[in-house]
Amino acid sequence: MIALNTHKITPFAQKIKTPLDKQKITVLQINLGRRCNLACHHCHVEASPKRTEELSPEICQQLLELINRFPQIETVDLTGGAPEMNYGFNLLVEAARKAKKEVIVRSNLTIFFEPGFEYLPEYFAQRQLSVIASLPCYLEDNVDKQRGKGVYNASIRAIQKLNQLGYGSDPSLVLDLVYNPSIPSNKNFSLTPNQIQLEKDYKTFLKENFDLKFNQLFTITNLPIGRIKTYLQNKQLYDSYLQFLESHYNPQTLHHIMCRNQLSIDYLGNVYDCDFNQMENIPATLPNGEPITVETLLKLDNLDVITDIKTANYCYGCTAGSGSSCGGALI
Repeated sequence: MIALNTHKITPFAQKIKTPLDKQKITVLQINLGRRCNLACHHCHVEASPKRTEELSPEICQQLLELINRFPQIETVDLTGGAPEMNYGFNLLVEAARKAKKEVIVRSNLTIFFEPGFEYLPEYFAQRQLSVIASLPCYLEDNVDKQRGKGVYNASIRAIQKLNQLGYGSDPSLVLDLVYNPSIPSNKNFSLTPNQIQLEKDYKTFLKENFDLKFNQLFTITNLPIGRIKTYLQNKQLYDSYLQFLESHYNPQTLHHIMCRNQLSIDYLGNVYDCDFNQMENIPATLPNGEPITVETLLKLDNLDVITDIKTANYCYGCTAGSGSSCGGALI
């Protein structure tokens, strides 16, 4: 007789006991759309070359006004899909840099070799954009399994190009890489490795084999949403994985999680506490329960209108072990 797994997941809101309060907003993360030249297995956005959803001119104008109106925004973080492929990318970059804000581009690097996008490396360097790029392993086989055949070699060529322009050596040209663990295929789950040690391993391997430089490595936990959620459900691992994450919950991470000082905005102008809530369609709301849009923020002339952050059980992914955010480990 098979013993049933009777352990229930403690709702995240119950685990943290008191609601997470929003702090002063300093980061605007904008998802420009689902259009991408890749279709990676670990993509929680479920982007691909077949997707057509992207920012509209109307929403783009509202975002430009938001960037120009609020000096408290220190960082504009552009993501996607491949953000560079979606409408509004250049307009948002120009406005944010003119307003003296840091601009982060979450690039898949391979976009540099797509027709019409060859200008990007020089464009990034001229405008001193910070580049955060996915390289889920320093070994070719592991990367190509997650992201598609040939992606590793294209990524190496792209980093070489960025290095030639000064990325990784010039303090004003920051290139950070992102590690994603392989998606679990059985119950032998593991947390991301120690970020500091793994960064050393990456730097040693990439320097010795390709003479590459980069600034920091960010280790990001696979959250059970998007393609990963579907995969885990098909393998009947979804509940077990959530239980694993809960068992490694670390309350010390709560002070540092990215949703505290960030607004995540989708290509339709809806506002969320984080990119993961955006993908699971859990909008941020005013205290009266009304969903917030960019238009709402402009009408209220206030970015700090959210009191409590919306949470879900996948928040255990951001708070397990050393924690995980768009900027890697938290503690």
